[in-house]
Amino acid sequence: MSRKKTPRSKGAGTPAANGPRPARSGTARPGPDAPPNGSLQPSRPSLGGGDFYDVAFKVMLVGDSGVGKTCLLVRFKDGAFLAGTFISTVGIDFRNKVLDVDGVKVKLQIWDTAGQERFRSVTHAYYRDAHALLLLYDVTSKASFDNIQAWLTEIQEYAQHNVVLMLLGNKVDSAHEHKVKREDGEKLAKEYGLPFMETSAKTGLNVDLAFTGIAKELKQRSMKAPGEPRFRLHDYVKREGRGDSCCRP
Repeated sequence: MSRKKTPRSKGAGTPAANGPRPARSGTARPGPDAPPNGSLQPSRPSLGGGDFYDVAFKVMLVGDSGVGKTCLLVRFKDGAFLAGTFISTVGIDFRNKVLDVDGVKVKLQIWDTAGQERFRSVTHAYYRDAHALLLLYDVTSKASFDNIQAWLTEIQEYAQHNVVLMLLGNKVDSAHEHKVKREDGEKLAKEYGLPFMETSAKTGLNVDLAFTGIAKELKQRSMKAPGEPRFRLHDYVKREGRGDSCCRP
């Protein structure tokens, strides 16, 4: 297996499941950087160099505006929290991170999408080639939770039928009264057959676990050896998750 380098992240890009849901072909155009056949092809390394990787995947963060998608990404990528700052993504942005998954270097190209309605058609163009989607709601916002089913309908229409999908209830650290109980998130996740966790970009609760679980699932799908036990994302989330916020599939 050849070794490659990941290019530097270029900042803002061009604006733009685990359940049984067939994708409709021809309903969305690939984004400007969309790889053929839904398989992300590594680019040549930039002159500045970068981390070596063996395989790469495109992951998208989706959900209403203000649920904490950008903060979750920054916490995972840089280990930092954007304290006291409201970040509203305009269009779409992405960052790269390379993880060591069972001795294999896995690059996640993580796309942070705008949740506002006016950017929705831009986001649709990027669903088609995504290998995994992290769908977020804010536990202090009942509206963001109520909109999850609308997001799932869009995913069913525009994403690949075998996309890896995880549901996350974010901002569990918030001092505000929680409007969405953990049990409600678990019930919805079970209805759609999704792994579920509650997360906090502020404290880091289950953030690395969510992305690592996605990376493990995608890595095994692409390079599972004969006789190798199947990786089960639901079981991994339930076993490794901190607190009582994991789903019971």
